[in-house]
Amino acid sequence: MGNLSNYKAVILAGGKGTRLYPITYEIPKPLLPVKRKPIINYLVNLFLEQGIKEISVLINENFEEEFNWWKMRYYPNQKILVLKEKEPLGTLGGLFYLKDWIGNNSFFLTNGDELKKIDLKKMAEFHSRHPVLATMALVSVSNPKNYGVVLCEDGLVEKFIEKPKNPPSNYINSGIYLFSQEIFKFHPGPRFSMVETDLFPRLAEEKKLAGFKFNGEWLDCGTWERYKQALKKWQI
Repeated sequence: MGNLSNYKAVILAGGKGTRLYPITYEIPKPLLPVKRKPIINYLVNLFLEQGIKEISVLINENFEEEFNWWKMRYYPNQKILVLKEKEPLGTLGGLFYLKDWIGNNSFFLTNGDELKKIDLKKMAEFHSRHPVLATMALVSVSNPKNYGVVLCEDGLVEKFIEKPKNPPSNYINSGIYLFSQEIFKFHPGPRFSMVETDLFPRLAEEKKLAGFKFNGEWLDCGTWERYKQALKKWQI
């Protein structure tokens, strides 16, 4: 496989960040700083540096001004589409409005509140070797009981176990996915829906969901404790 210039990327940045209140009343979670840069910058750079030039960011309309400032400040010359949601649509619903923008391209989707270092080309090659519509990137963590554990067989995702007391695996959903364009056949339309509950279980049942394991750095910034850990541990 060559470069990733034909791929597009979507960053989910519309969540309310309730677990980080009160600061996220004023600042959207993806714009919180880590090593003096907004979290979202590391995600944008992850895509740009690996050849993906067209990126869309789904945001809460209440933070339109903040994200417009962010784009002008950091990426004035990049093809970054900032699309506002008038109501919360979850991790899946907002993709409906990007169907035409995505076109016939395969595309990456990532949560906007995580830091990650992953070889996207290897992930794309893995995806192309499996007859699936989606590939979920899996990362091994020391505390899987705090997350959703993923079980795989022959590269295909078989089962999800949410916050198990006795985790059968250390691999969890890292919050970055690769979708083939045909995924829109499974999309429920412009309403609140989640990839984790409304899409992936169905794909796993039909053996259309692969699990790509990677060993790169990964940090979740979704709670105060995890955000503090990210401030300490993230390596630029």
